[in-house]
Amino acid sequence: LKEADKGPYVVCAVQECRRMNVLLGVIQTSLSDLEKGLNGQLNMTQAMEDLCTAFTISQWPGRNPYAQCVWEKFAWPSKKALLPQYADMIRRHGQLTAWTEELATPISVWLSGLFNPMAYLTGVTQVTSRATGQPLDKMTQETHLTTYKDASAIPPEATFPENGAFVHGLFIEGARWPFGDEVEEPYEVGGAPVGGVLLEARLKELMPPIPVVYIKAVPTQPSWEPSAVGYLRHVDDIYECPVFITTMRGPTYIFLATLKTVEPKSKWTL
Repeated sequence: LKEADKGPYVVCAVQECRRMNVLLGVIQTSLSDLEKGLNGQLNMTQAMEDLCTAFTISQWPGRNPYAQCVWEKFAWPSKKALLPQYADMIRRHGQLTAWTEELATPISVWLSGLFNPMAYLTGVTQVTSRATGQPLDKMTQETHLTTYKDASAIPPEATFPENGAFVHGLFIEGARWPFGDEVEEPYEVGGAPVGGVLLEARLKELMPPIPVVYIKAVPTQPSWEPSAVGYLRHVDDIYECPVFITTMRGPTYIFLATLKTVEPKSKWTL
């Protein structure tokens, strides 16, 4: 391994690859069976019929709970149609291919491109816990939004920030985050340039992207309130924003992002 101290990240990469390989295997098998069925080499089954129906209506196969094809069962939570989700899968495969060539963790991971984003966040906490000697069960994450608009804006010479990692590919609903010259008085946290506060959303921008996020593992404080969704800080200038994989929310919850705000926190609660 190039990074002997980054074992939890490698475990996350291997788990992601295993799930991607299972999904690709299911897709290959079902498409091969469908081709044989259409050619008369196999009897058409209900699973094949359901696959044809999904293709006809541009739906990811298996999203219908009564369908017998199982793409949805082995895929990630998504509400996209067939073509966008297939393009999504190609991008996810590309990230995993680049990640596992030398098992070197990317400087910024496309968090929303993982099957299990929570596993990567847990890896951040585990790596920090080993490096600092602090107990894992007494640590949590906090987020700082950087001045990097996207992953391509991170300089080639950049290194991992202190006690954390960069992630990208997140969006925000009901608000927005400033970019570029809009960021007033940027500052450094853990070696990463950060800045900005939550702002009112612009008209017709339903879910604008946010900059690269610095996920930092920190020890919990006695004043923080543990809850089912994470630690609540009860600080006036920090809004604990729930992060979900999809707009379905509920079972797709990942973690609480701590976002700076100058407005009352109640304003950002949907």
